[in-house]
Amino acid sequence: MTNRAPLSILDLSPFGEGSTPAQGLRDTIELAVAAERLGYRRYWLAEHHLNPGVAGAAPHVLLAAIAAATERIRIGTAATIIGNYAALQVVEAAGVVAALHPGRFDLGIGRSGSSGAAATPPPSAAEARVVDGLLLPPAQPFPFDAARFAAQARLLRRTAGDADRFEQDVLDILALIDGSYVAPEDVPLHATPAEGQDIEVWLHGSTAGISAELAGRLGLPFGANYHVAGSFVLDAVDAYRRAFRPGTLAEPRVIVSADVLVADTAAEAERIGRGYAEWVHSIRAGQGAIPYPRPEDALAEPFEPDLLEVVGDRLDTRFVGDPDAVAERLETLQRVTGADELLVTTITHDPLDRVRSFELLAEVWGLSADAERALAVAGS
Repeated sequence: MTNRAPLSILDLSPFGEGSTPAQGLRDTIELAVAAERLGYRRYWLAEHHLNPGVAGAAPHVLLAAIAAATERIRIGTAATIIGNYAALQVVEAAGVVAALHPGRFDLGIGRSGSSGAAATPPPSAAEARVVDGLLLPPAQPFPFDAARFAAQARLLRRTAGDADRFEQDVLDILALIDGSYVAPEDVPLHATPAEGQDIEVWLHGSTAGISAELAGRLGLPFGANYHVAGSFVLDAVDAYRRAFRPGTLAEPRVIVSADVLVADTAAEAERIGRGYAEWVHSIRAGQGAIPYPRPEDALAEPFEPDLLEVVGDRLDTRFVGDPDAVAERLETLQRVTGADELLVTTITHDPLDRVRSFELLAEVWGLSADAERALAVAGS
């Protein structure tokens, strides 16, 4: 058996049909409290805008509430989409929470896409591959709603070419945190209250692109994306490790994401998971994530084959089943990617099913709240 890596949680603050955004936010806070009790290492929030069924639009605000409701679990973003902000805004938001809850904040940064068009996958990702038991699904280009993307970009005040400033934004963030920032006008500036705070900066990426390369070159920890972009996860991790030079870290550190759903039996997990195809399809069709369908309302065969193909990679890489089956697939993911940590996310209609899934996974994986408590004390 693989020496099991620590587990952390990625949450979107979803809510189901018949629920409300406010309830989705309350469910997130309650799940964070449960995650700390169960021994998960980190509780990270994603950033999604204009989604009808996802309330996690302002992760830096929500993290303040999560930090106040918990005591030691590390909190952060996976990822803050840097093109939506100025570097100083990101640092100051993180700094407020970090100053009030020291030694717990992880600032995960993601590079924003520059257009709404889906990239054509490279030939190497055109067909499914299995590497030492891990499925790497074929990369399927899917259409974006260009008008919707443009409207969102305008509301976020995105500008053409902002993705090209990624490296400079990251360098500015690091300098503002460590107190070494000097403006181009040769003026030293200090970002109170963020300066000097113990903020752990991560870079996140889905491909062997600039995020992986930059994280390695700066010696930062890197988050690789299996649950959304499984086709490219090994390439991304390899690019990071090849580029790595000692910096913030002496050695590479990788966390790899996975979409999981655990129930007492495989049949129950499959029942609870119904509606996932519709949920993913709503994202890829351009309307934004819908409120998660009730299992009883989800169709057994929801799509025609050509539509199902649009979401097939997400269905095939979601780990659904009883505790032992899901743990086995997570072990494979850890072994093949060499992950130092695993980041798990779970979407269900009923928030109690999410809590139960994380409880069962913590038990089978052997998580220990006492061990994480000792690590937190040692780190502080």
